[in-house]
Amino acid sequence: MKEIVTRFAPSPTGTLHIGGVRTALFNYVYAKQNNGKFLIRIEDTDRERSQKKYEENILNNLSSIGLIPDEKPINQSQRNNIYIKAAEKIIESGNAYWCDCSQENLDQMRKEQIAAGKKPMYDGRSRNLGIQQSEKTVLRLATPEDGEIIVNDLIRGEIKFNNSELDDLILLRSDGTPTYHLCNVVDDYEQNVTTVIRGEDHISNTPRQIHIQKALGYPDLEYAHLPLVLGTDKKRLSKRNAATSLEEYRDKGYLDSAILNTLARLGWSQGENEVFYLDDLIKNFNIKEVQKAGAIFDITKLDWLNSQHLSKLSLEEFKNLLKPFLDEIGININDHENVDLLIESLRTSDNNLSGIANMLYPYYKDIKEYDDAAIKKFVTGNTILHDLKEILHNIDNWDEESINNALTKYQEDNNLKVPQVNQPVRIALTGKTKSPGLGLTLVIFGKELSLERIEKLLTF
Repeated sequence: MKEIVTRFAPSPTGTLHIGGVRTALFNYVYAKQNNGKFLIRIEDTDRERSQKKYEENILNNLSSIGLIPDEKPINQSQRNNIYIKAAEKIIESGNAYWCDCSQENLDQMRKEQIAAGKKPMYDGRSRNLGIQQSEKTVLRLATPEDGEIIVNDLIRGEIKFNNSELDDLILLRSDGTPTYHLCNVVDDYEQNVTTVIRGEDHISNTPRQIHIQKALGYPDLEYAHLPLVLGTDKKRLSKRNAATSLEEYRDKGYLDSAILNTLARLGWSQGENEVFYLDDLIKNFNIKEVQKAGAIFDITKLDWLNSQHLSKLSLEEFKNLLKPFLDEIGININDHENVDLLIESLRTSDNNLSGIANMLYPYYKDIKEYDDAAIKKFVTGNTILHDLKEILHNIDNWDEESINNALTKYQEDNNLKVPQVNQPVRIALTGKTKSPGLGLTLVIFGKELSLERIEKLLTF
């Protein structure tokens, strides 16, 4: 049985897109579960838009998230001679011809086709003219004019394409450079690719590329076209809906494992099991179970999965991952006398490490600002905080039980609701209305600092 080889072929015209990571992930998993190879090819023939910094971003991010290729990535920009030789082979086989149609002629042809209610496409007018190569000619593939191409897509089943609806695509431009389709087909053959897993926006490219394969005598490939990644508005994911680059999510403190988990769920599900890791995916993924409809990327799902993955870390693992985010806001994680209690208590305070780091800020540094709406709702115009300052000052055993008992007694004696008592103190300690249990929060701050913070808010 032939070794399964998949490939991810990004263009380095921007940072690594979250949809691209999903495509790379499914290619990687399919190869690994078949004991095959996962390869990367940089399609950088667009000289104007391709940049080395984007190539480095793509390769570094794929590698660091765990999608490491089994061979050194190749660059199309360094393989021009290979493509030219392939084009020459197609010419020799009689499956290509030179065309010297001007842009004006092509535009007029398409106008006439549209006016006649026909699909605008090249009509093959140069096919049998025996035109010789010149500075004005392009090389076109002589596509069969009848019959059909049938693709047995691993996800979508049988897809039929009528050859009559495919025009004679360009293989070499007038400057002699190869086009995307030729490069793509030749590289898949040269890299021994057996299975092409890519987005459904490439479905229309498939019959064209199969015709090039046949003209070159290349073997057939397997195809699987993934549903597009959509935003919550059910349109293609863009910055309108959410961040689109992998880097942005990692910079916010989403774990690699949670990102991969979320992306794997875009179009594929594993029964009722929502939380899993890359090894689980390699074990259980079935490409034939991938849905055909567009897959919606919802940040709330990523938030939930990230919180689940964070909860499975040991305290030391969690602290090590959190440190860079605390460093970024000028905090040394060890500058707190109750550091382990503090981190353990606040590790679920947000859905990502950046948010958790910001929640920790008031436990290490003076409060920058208070939540104005919270001040108006819970502090302004009452004497509760004054009363609580005295009650807390008189507590000798500064432990969670003693503090909670004192707060509960005050609440009941004065016929108050819990938030009326607890929130003014929370705001004094953290500037916000969110914290762990109030007794625990006061223990973490310590008696002296807690009273200082309450006095500061009263003064404010």
